[in-house]
Amino acid sequence: MIPPQEASVRRREIEDKLKQEEETLSFIRDSLEKSDQLTKNMVSILSSFESRLMKLENSIIPVHKQTENLQRLQENVEKTLSCLDHVISYYHVASDTEKIIREGPTGRLEEYLGCMAKIQKAVEYFQDNNPDSPELNRVKFLFERGKESLESEFRSLMTRHSKVVSPVLVLDLISGDDDMEAQEDVALEHLSESVLHDVIRISRWLVEYGRNQDFMNVYYQIRSSQLDRSIKGLKEHFRKSSSSSGVPYSPAIPNKRKDTPTKKPVKRPGHEHDFRVKHLSEALNDKHGPLAGRDDMLDMEIDAYIHCVSAFVKLAQSEYQLLTDIIPEHHQKKTFDSLIQDALDGLMMEGENIVSVARKAIIRHDYSAVLTVFPILRHLKQTKPEFDQVLQGTAASTKNKLPGLITSMETTGAKALEDFADNIKNDPDKEYNMPKDGTVHELTSNAILFLQQLLDFQETAGAMLASQGKVLGNLQLNLLSKSKVYEDPALRAIFLHNNYNYILKSLEKSELIHLVAVTQKTAERLYRDHIEQQIQTYQRSWLKVTDYISEKNLPVFQPGVKLRDKERQMIKERFKGFNDGLEELCKIQKAWAIPDTEQRDKIRQAQKHIVKENYGAFLHRYASIPFTKNPEKYIKYRVEQVEDMIERLFDTSA
Repeated sequence: MIPPQEASVRRREIEDKLKQEEETLSFIRDSLEKSDQLTKNMVSILSSFESRLMKLENSIIPVHKQTENLQRLQENVEKTLSCLDHVISYYHVASDTEKIIREGPTGRLEEYLGCMAKIQKAVEYFQDNNPDSPELNRVKFLFERGKESLESEFRSLMTRHSKVVSPVLVLDLISGDDDMEAQEDVALEHLSESVLHDVIRISRWLVEYGRNQDFMNVYYQIRSSQLDRSIKGLKEHFRKSSSSSGVPYSPAIPNKRKDTPTKKPVKRPGHEHDFRVKHLSEALNDKHGPLAGRDDMLDMEIDAYIHCVSAFVKLAQSEYQLLTDIIPEHHQKKTFDSLIQDALDGLMMEGENIVSVARKAIIRHDYSAVLTVFPILRHLKQTKPEFDQVLQGTAASTKNKLPGLITSMETTGAKALEDFADNIKNDPDKEYNMPKDGTVHELTSNAILFLQQLLDFQETAGAMLASQGKVLGNLQLNLLSKSKVYEDPALRAIFLHNNYNYILKSLEKSELIHLVAVTQKTAERLYRDHIEQQIQTYQRSWLKVTDYISEKNLPVFQPGVKLRDKERQMIKERFKGFNDGLEELCKIQKAWAIPDTEQRDKIRQAQKHIVKENYGAFLHRYASIPFTKNPEKYIKYRVEQVEDMIERLFDTSA
């Protein structure tokens, strides 16, 4: 049982706690009431706000819609005004641009083209919207006038700024491929950058808007004239340089001062050396040798033509590069074809003239003229790949011009060699034209010289040179015929020996021997056999001397036995016959000539050996025999003296 005191305490605690709980509960009730009141107030406010929003919306939406309508109306008005301004502007185009169009595009091309663009748009507008408007005619007139002014400006720019390329610059351009010392590429600037820009702008406008192709004709006519004049100027440069100094020159680098060009000999394009044409003027007729002064003039003509051919290729390449910037792509080949015609025709005509001159000369048997054709023919063949590349895309008639000239030259060359061979065979035997000393006939030297000169053009005249076997065969037949003019068989042999030896040595010194061997493998051996045969024929001329001292028909003498008168007379006759024959033969043959030192010594030594053996034996046998009281009358020469006499044979200077 709980004590009363503790129960009382416990009760007070419970009462206090209950009181606290009641107070808390009362506070919660008050809070809830306040919360309810606040909620009611908030609901009331929200309801009032919602009501006001609804009223605002009902009043704003109509205003908004009305504003949108007003904005659309304003935009439509602005668009209408803009369209009106645009339309009205077309009516002002003529008056706004007329002054500029009338004054022309010079110096203000971009502004002018801008005006033309406005006029073109005005034309299109009136054609689409008001074709009966007088304004259409006015802007059409301005457009046509402006187009004509642009065409005129195109012509004016091309005419004023298209200049002939100087010969000095052309020569540098040609030599640029071969001159390893040149440090800079030689470039041609036909038009300045600003002029080229204007020309291109006008060209594109005329093609795109002007619907006009006449300017292309203007272009090729002007550029064609400059190309042709540039090439002719180069040829004239050669003529002037040849007449004044004899050597055309060109500065190595174009940036050097123009007033002090560096003189240097001009090399033929594609050649490592300058070939001097040796003329054999009427070599197979009565006249022989070159015509004075003719070589240099023809050399100049050949050099000039060869350089002009190379100049055409280089300048044509440059023209095509310029043309591609100015002329529309699908018109470029045709325009280029027209552009190069005059210059190309001029070159081809000049080449045909050279061929014609050669043909006429061949008819006169002046075969040296063909030597003017071969260097040109060689250069044309070497240049043909570049020609073909430059002419790519041109008409077939244009492409065939160079091959036609090459064929013409080849035909002329072949005809010349054929006639040359025939004329060698038929060259008449003229006694007054034969060398008195039996040396090399001019027919032989000219024929060999002609063939040797053709060797410089093996790659050009290779097929033609195959006929040289015919030339040599005909030459040999003619020499045999000519040798009959000599009454003395020994001189005839010396003549043939000299000519055969000259032919063989000339063949050996040049590549002709290899060409001969192609068709006649034993040619070298045959010529050596002919030479040896003529030496033997010549040696037989000494038989009339050596026969006097040979052992045949000589009596045998017994030592100590007195000679009979008949025997003494026989010995005297032998000595006298030998002496007279030796003197006569040496006197005659001393005037003969053997130009080849080796052959001359060989023939002398062989003859000295033969005579020494025979005369030495004869002297040994009879010099000590008393066949005469005056031995010095018959024993006139010692062996050494006879050898010395033979040593002076074939020496006209002795």
